[in-house]
Amino acid sequence: MALSIEWIGHSSFKLKGSKTIYIDPWRIPTKSHDGDIILISHNHHDHFSPFDIKKIAKEPWNVYGPPDVIKELGTGTPLNPGDSIKDSGIRIEAIPAYTIHELFHPKRKKWVGFSIIIDNITIYYAGDTDLIPEMRNLKKVCIALMPVGGKFTMDADEAARAVNFINPSTAIPYHWGSIVGTKQDAEQFAGKCKCRTVIPDPGEVIELSGEYLEVNYRKTGVVKRMYQTWKCRNRKDCVLLR
Repeated sequence: MALSIEWIGHSSFKLKGSKTIYIDPWRIPTKSHDGDIILISHNHHDHFSPFDIKKIAKEPWNVYGPPDVIKELGTGTPLNPGDSIKDSGIRIEAIPAYTIHELFHPKRKKWVGFSIIIDNITIYYAGDTDLIPEMRNLKKVCIALMPVGGKFTMDADEAARAVNFINPSTAIPYHWGSIVGTKQDAEQFAGKCKCRTVIPDPGEVIELSGEYLEVNYRKTGVVKRMYQTWKCRNRKDCVLLR
């Protein structure tokens, strides 16, 4: 089964493969109730929205997140940084996520990002974080989802340094286009990454399967012979910058 990644917008993603996983669902446009697993990185309103969880979670709710999130939600499984679980064949590890010089995301809160292995593909969702030493422990990341908006998290330059440190096959920027960050930040990030980058628009779906990376994009149509096969569905302006 092909794996697809939808950037819903801001910091929200939907992964669809053997199971459907939502990460930090916020401002979900429609009710779907198709979420097998819901991952919440921390309790800020633009990442933790019980109203949106209610729109997408199957019954009973299967939510993972830091202890303060699970306590407030009243259901789910708490994960501290370094904890890992296996759910329906999908391995999920809570990765530390914090900002070093700002107080918005202090390390003492024990908030997290996630390493997700689904259908033999490793996806790293950084959460709201700076470039931190714990990233050195990440191994064989296929796709890195990275915040680039600055102010509350890494800016574009620091996020690119983090990606080059992690060395994934492909990177996708988020935390832009709403609250903080612009498309220019996403493009600046992409220009400084050594790996391939894809900048989706909100609601766009990228599909991964096979042996090649193929992206339909603005000027040259299809780029082949990259990590695997990415097909952008319902896209007018799919951009591959590297």
